[in-house]
Amino acid sequence: MAIPTKLPNELTGPSVWTGRDMRTRRSEWIIDLTADDIKDLEQAARHYLSLERDIGEITKPAFPLKRFHRHLASLREKLINGIGFEVIRGLPMQNYTQQVAAAIFCGVGAHLGSARSQNAQGHILGHVRDIGADANDPNTRIYQTHERQTFHTDSADIVGLLCLREAKEGGDSLLVSAETIFNRMRSECPELLERLFDPIATDRRGEVPDGMEPFMSIPPFSWHDGKLTVFYQRQYIDSAQRFPEAMRLTPDHIEALDRFDELANDPDLCLSMRLQPGDMQFVYNHSQLHDRTGFVDWPDPVERRHLLRLWLSPEGDRELPEVFRQRYGTIEVGQRGGIITEGTRLHAPLD
Repeated sequence: MAIPTKLPNELTGPSVWTGRDMRTRRSEWIIDLTADDIKDLEQAARHYLSLERDIGEITKPAFPLKRFHRHLASLREKLINGIGFEVIRGLPMQNYTQQVAAAIFCGVGAHLGSARSQNAQGHILGHVRDIGADANDPNTRIYQTHERQTFHTDSADIVGLLCLREAKEGGDSLLVSAETIFNRMRSECPELLERLFDPIATDRRGEVPDGMEPFMSIPPFSWHDGKLTVFYQRQYIDSAQRFPEAMRLTPDHIEALDRFDELANDPDLCLSMRLQPGDMQFVYNHSQLHDRTGFVDWPDPVERRHLLRLWLSPEGDRELPEVFRQRYGTIEVGQRGGIITEGTRLHAPLD
């Protein structure tokens, strides 16, 4: 069941962390590439590009690594059963075309899991940048603006980012442990925490699979098979209230969501980092939430903030409750997540 008959006990383990603690443990989550690591990634990218296939078709065997695959195997374990995130630092972006950078990023992703579509067009390689979209439009995806996001999860098991260029000011990456938020609410306001196990509506923002409603009714917290899973995007929860058939948020729900947001933004709990060009960040969506501060971009379009994004589904992951079919279509481990619509062909647009 997704909704427990009573609140689970206080959670323990490596994915229960605080930002205050993680700021003293940087060597656990920032991994600096060696010269040999970089050569290994580059030779695998050259091999794949020589095959003249779409980068969206990249697979683990087609991106053969001689040494760095061992680290990626440990990273997959760290994401699923460890602290839940990592930054791989040191790719010399100034040496690469966007095609080579995308091949390296997608190849690394292929060693972690299967790539999932990020929109109705079947794009497995997302472009995170300000395209001038209206943040107040209920069908806008917030990552396509320069506005502050809110702490949220993406529609996949793992989200990966590769920083191509950073903003002039701001645009910092923020992470927080959902399990730490759960523990704090369990201790301080258990009656509000219970409301987060209710099937709260989340807006699909116009990307609606055939036969589905324009919103999903998935609890922010689900307890299944002995694990807590988070599913959250406050902006999309609020905009889902535009649909008359969506469950109405009660004052208790709103208070619970507000307390969740307050804790997510607590500087003792959340971790802030500035992704540099060449950084690859991977985050496990079921135990962690991520966010991005607002930013001021460069006036020259060539210099503006630009990140590539992957959504991945790894083998050996946790089982998800049945309710996640609303979001994922299938909850089969290793083949779930993303935004799938009829006739979608997976591919990787380079721009």
